[in-house]
Amino acid sequence: MNTPALPDDTPPPPVSFWQALLFWLKLGFISFGGPAGQIALMHQELVDKRRWISERRFLHALNYCMLLPGPEAQQLATYLGWLMHRVPGGIVAGALFVLPSLLILIALSWLYVALGHTAIVAGLFWGIKPAVTALVLQAAWRVGSRTLRNPWLWSIASAAFLAIFAAGLPFPLIVACAAAIGYVGGRIAPAQFATGGGHGKASGTHRPALIDDHTPTPPHAQFRWSRLASVIVVGLLLWLLPMAALYQYYGWTHTLTQMGWFFTKAALLTFGGAYAVLPYVFQGAVGHYGWLSSGQMMDGLALGETTPGPLIMVVAFVGFLGGYGKALFGPDALLLAGVVAASLVTWFTFLPSFLFILAGGPLVERSHHTLSLTAPLTAITAAVVGVILNLALFFAWHLLWPTGWQGGFEWAAALLALAAGVALLYFKRNVIEVIIASALAGLLIQTLLHP
Repeated sequence: MNTPALPDDTPPPPVSFWQALLFWLKLGFISFGGPAGQIALMHQELVDKRRWISERRFLHALNYCMLLPGPEAQQLATYLGWLMHRVPGGIVAGALFVLPSLLILIALSWLYVALGHTAIVAGLFWGIKPAVTALVLQAAWRVGSRTLRNPWLWSIASAAFLAIFAAGLPFPLIVACAAAIGYVGGRIAPAQFATGGGHGKASGTHRPALIDDHTPTPPHAQFRWSRLASVIVVGLLLWLLPMAALYQYYGWTHTLTQMGWFFTKAALLTFGGAYAVLPYVFQGAVGHYGWLSSGQMMDGLALGETTPGPLIMVVAFVGFLGGYGKALFGPDALLLAGVVAASLVTWFTFLPSFLFILAGGPLVERSHHTLSLTAPLTAITAAVVGVILNLALFFAWHLLWPTGWQGGFEWAAALLALAAGVALLYFKRNVIEVIIASALAGLLIQTLLHP
């Protein structure tokens, strides 16, 4: 995505639906680094380089997506695609953020069950993990540097980090507390809780964007009760019809029916993105339903962390192994069972995300200058920075001390993570380049250490 920078004082030209489609397709294949890295990548491409949307409008949409259950990066892509090109743009942006990852994970899941583990695959995975750790740390720094504009927001981020790191408080409680602080703070110190932390345009270097700070809300993004009702009705039908078909054809206790119901709950009842929903999926898929083992679930997480797309796409791996292992269509159709189950759980996991954006987007667009609404969302964004930092440290801990303090320090992994961090932050190298280089370096190191 080496898009040449536009002149500072020249507004970007209009973007056609097909131009945007090509961008969302590319994004779906290179969106590594988890939600923080994906959000940072979208910011870099859409705000800094292409200037399709201003930073203030971007952060306003991000604040809303952070508040929702589900994958916030995919929801942000859906929101921006919808804002630019109506409902078809939102569906294309959100779907293309997911489909490449689904296809890749189905292929990798098939190789996983068909070929098992080899020294080459293990070496490549070993090398990718330090790069992923560096990506998340870099993303925490980038998102924090854009969001934490004053001591109030720094304090919220620090408190959120301590709450989840030291006290182990659940993410929904942290979100609720941050929203309450933002609501009160917006009344007693409104300048500190305006979008961007009260500093207006970023760094004083705001350049004109296609959708700028004061660009009027397009007609399709204006709130109407009739539009909201139609979105809700269509959404309910898109969930109810396949769920009713599964129940009618297979019964309630069948694996496919239970997968549809379980992943609907996972999409609706968990907040904080993939990192918050994964423990719930682990508990249900491994402990309750037995669709896969704990070891297989950990391998699935490694695949999810090292492939493009939302990390929650690990549900496709869970579905594939569940369908394959249960031989849903008989012993001669194991691959078909895996593909169907993976596709089904992806549908039920991501359908609510589209509905949240298409139903709530007009309300969000109407709240640009409503501080009582934006202040809580600004505080939530600050809190999420602290949560992302906690996750980055969690990755680093398991990378550098994989067997605990007693197992010793992984010097080779630390050096590889440091090199990946330098490549990303200092040399500004592309994410794909860093991932590939780290994977090859990991294979070489593991070959030398374990010939």
